Amino acid sequence: MPWVWVAIAGAFEIGWAVALTRSAGFTRFWPSALMIVCMAASLGAMSIALRDLPMGTAYAVWTGIGAAGTAIAGILLFGESASPARLLAIGLIVAGIAGLKLVD
Repeated sequence: MPWVWVAIAGAFEIGWAVALTRSAGFTRFWPSALMIVCMAASLGAMSIALRDLPMGTAYAVWTGIGAAGTAIAGILLFGESASPARLLAIGLIVAGIAGLKLVD
């Protein structure tokens, strides 16, 4: 169950990054409010996960989910580049996440 909490925290990590983009420098209320809620939920889920998981591994997986997920969200939602090099880099992040999870 702790890894489920890490995954939930990672999903909220992606959510706050997307909301931050939509907040237009905190000039739009609802995206700004959503960002704060997602940040709090992400930290809350991580704090639950860290009761049972090693901090270094859990933190690396959490930030990896956030980084890869945010990059994918940028491609899908904002038309950012999906060049082969960028997709390879995202794949390497995912491979690193999987590797950390497998050796734990």
